Amino acid sequence: MSIYDTAEGVRLRLIEQKKDHWNRWGPFVAERAWGTVREDYSADGEAWSYFPHEHARFRAYRWNEDGIAGICDRHQFLCFALALWNGRDPYLKERLFGLTGPEGNHGEDVKEYYFYLDNTPSHSYMKYLYKYPQAEYPYDQLREENRLRGKGDEEFELVDTGIFDEGRYFDVTVEYAKAEPEDLLVRIVVANRGPDAAPIHVVPTLWFRNSWQWGRDDRRPSIGLRNDVQQKRGKGNILVAHHWQLGDYALYCSGADELLFTENETNTSRLYGVPSQAPYYKDAFHAYIVDGNLGAVNPDSTGTKAAAHYTRTVDAGDTITIDLRLASVLDGHFLKVPFADFDSVLTQRRTEADEFYDVVIPAKLSADAKMVARQAFAGVLWSKQFYHYVVTDWLEGDPAQPPPPAERNGGRNNEWRHLFTRDVISMPDKWEFPWFASWDLGFHCVNLAYIDPHFAKEQILLMLREWYMHPNGQIPAYEWDFSGVNPPVLSLAARYVFEIERQHTGVADYAFIERVFQKMLLNFTWWVNRKDALGKNVFQGGFLGMDNIGVFDRDKLPPGYLLGQADGTSWMAAFAKNMYSIALLLAEKNPTYEDVASKFWEHYIFIANSMNSKRDPSKSLWDEEDGFFYDHLISREHKPMPIRARTMVGFVSIFGASTVPADTFDRYPDFQRRRQWFIEHRPNLVESVGAMSDPGANHNLILGLVRTDQLRSMLKYMLDENEFFSPYGVRSVSRYHKDNPLVLKLDGQESRLDYEPGESMTDLFGGNSNWRGPIWMPVNFLILLALKQYHLYYGDAFQVECPTGSGQMKSLGQVAEELEQRVVRIFLRDTEGNRPVFGSCAMFNKDPHWCDLIPFHEYFHGDTGRGCGASHQTGWTGLIAQVLIDMDEQGGQVDRHRVDD
Repeated sequence: MSIYDTAEGVRLRLIEQKKDHWNRWGPFVAERAWGTVREDYSADGEAWSYFPHEHARFRAYRWNEDGIAGICDRHQFLCFALALWNGRDPYLKERLFGLTGPEGNHGEDVKEYYFYLDNTPSHSYMKYLYKYPQAEYPYDQLREENRLRGKGDEEFELVDTGIFDEGRYFDVTVEYAKAEPEDLLVRIVVANRGPDAAPIHVVPTLWFRNSWQWGRDDRRPSIGLRNDVQQKRGKGNILVAHHWQLGDYALYCSGADELLFTENETNTSRLYGVPSQAPYYKDAFHAYIVDGNLGAVNPDSTGTKAAAHYTRTVDAGDTITIDLRLASVLDGHFLKVPFADFDSVLTQRRTEADEFYDVVIPAKLSADAKMVARQAFAGVLWSKQFYHYVVTDWLEGDPAQPPPPAERNGGRNNEWRHLFTRDVISMPDKWEFPWFASWDLGFHCVNLAYIDPHFAKEQILLMLREWYMHPNGQIPAYEWDFSGVNPPVLSLAARYVFEIERQHTGVADYAFIERVFQKMLLNFTWWVNRKDALGKNVFQGGFLGMDNIGVFDRDKLPPGYLLGQADGTSWMAAFAKNMYSIALLLAEKNPTYEDVASKFWEHYIFIANSMNSKRDPSKSLWDEEDGFFYDHLISREHKPMPIRARTMVGFVSIFGASTVPADTFDRYPDFQRRRQWFIEHRPNLVESVGAMSDPGANHNLILGLVRTDQLRSMLKYMLDENEFFSPYGVRSVSRYHKDNPLVLKLDGQESRLDYEPGESMTDLFGGNSNWRGPIWMPVNFLILLALKQYHLYYGDAFQVECPTGSGQMKSLGQVAEELEQRVVRIFLRDTEGNRPVFGSCAMFNKDPHWCDLIPFHEYFHGDTGRGCGASHQTGWTGLIAQVLIDMDEQGGQVDRHRVDD
């Protein structure tokens, strides 16, 4: 059964065929719009301080909006989100709070608990949970305590304040269900988990993104009351939003105590002491509800921001339910009885979501594993966001605003004036990273391919469009620095999406893969021309996404030095291999692609020989003495010097491996002829790559960068529990460096690399993430893919000790199964009922209202599996769903028992 055989699948087909608009509305509202590059108009580029959290209540955003459990249309004209007040907070809770990068002792850090519980690809059904304390929210305590803590201390979290003790909080659940593409049911359920009755104000809010204040389009939308007799008599609670392009929408508010109105405009008098042209401001609902300022809202019941206000007291252990409905108004026709079918539609959409995921997630998985996978898929879908950034407008400023400082013209992103984004994009994390990152996105699309292959393909193609990709062929990295260099994984992701779609739906989208290939030709050329400074096929990509994995910042070398990167060069080999693979795929339909396949196949061999020459090891990045790949410092005055850091950098060389049946090339006679000529006439190059011309145990051929003896040596390190092999996956830096730190002295400056299994101990490259020891899901995923490819070639006869020193010999397929078991163990309950991802927090592990709420952290403690970094990095950490699916397809059983460290 395919996903397209379900009710949700039918909706996906309609979206793909552009016959309906089921994807017009979705969870496209960011969870943080303040402190972003887009909102930063400063001279110094200090985005966090230019637009801090304190300003977000009073200051209209220029580029996009934020909110709690927010939804909007695809162009973010009209937004809806939840606001709350417990009667004690100093602020109306309209957005999620967190520490800025400078405030956190380990970088930016959201200080709220919220969970993505469910979502379907068309967003026909969505479920979100927010945990709202009943006591005053400890803004100052969180800032002050984290300010006092250093890099060696753990972060001070909201749960550490004791604010959730005795269950004194509300579980606020928001469910959305679409009756039709532009008819959304909203159910808000507030549960009091505490021992006493507690008051709460629930303030569902509808507003327009401010597009009229900047001097580029002064047309102003409006929100008002429904203009009929029933509404005027006070018997109706219907807000009507009008927009010249979106049309009219009605928000039906069941049982609202009152409706409030204001303007989504900056309170300039509050922020700057300058009188505003508008009498009502963005912070009016806070002023009205929290401060008791009755004159803050518009008595004429009109504006660009409106809310339904519900004041309730929830008894201990009790719940309240609030229903709303947001629906388009066609030809002036309103819903006559908007809540008559509410329960039946909500129930139907829940059932259809279950039906959809019953197809996606294997039935043989345990209930716990299914829940983890489903929340992983929900997370990647909730993490879609409307992303708007026109770099030219941002650099030059808006006509109605003061001109930006001149320093901006030579500052951040000034070389990306062509970039024009106004799209729904899959984000790494809508609070901590509310901007796209191109290599993150590649991994997101792997997961999305299982549930929405059309959207996955669109996302990859978007990054390759001419208003994203630089005219020189570079793909934008991320908004803090579009010129940063990310690993070239999009072609790999595209091929993987193609294969997942073909395997699970029967659709082989050659047109998609050809479009990707054509644009990737430009990107490959950019790499060759810009990142191979010596013209010797040894690449210098810089940090390459692994922020602080090196001894020093790999983007800021001393003058006169280059870094021959084992990972940069390996990524390029994998890129070349993947382009050759796609070319052969396209040659099935068009034989002329055999010529291009030959070109990339030979390029792969040249790159492989440059970093792994068998005849001239002095030019190789392979260290014969240690049996590992290392970066090399290169200068004109000195011979290349290996940087003997045992890190994930050394394993990237296996990522590009691929295996095919030995008779595959018989289908491509022109390619086969050129390939054979090269093998016979350039044996000095070909022998560097390994047994690529000799069929293996399963009569397969492998194109892999490492030779058999090298693979054994690398696996010895990888599978050593005193080095890389954690109970929860492969560490990013070897534990060897815990007792043997690498110290490098270069031009009078000392640099150091230690094993840091949790949060980063250094500010190197921002300090908000750590590649110096923790476990990262994307690279573990790539290791799993590589192990399976090598197993296809070598077969069961090729065995290695796993773990190293244990005396247990396993095939590479069994090694992959062992690694899968360790990785999934991060999330699953162990025999004591605990989830390693929660660390030692008893409330998360034992409380029934917390223990099944899965966070998908940025990375995981290398020794304990505890979640670290961003808590909702569901894009690439959500790959755990794919790992679980693969385990079932291979017949593997998930072992939930704890592994001794």
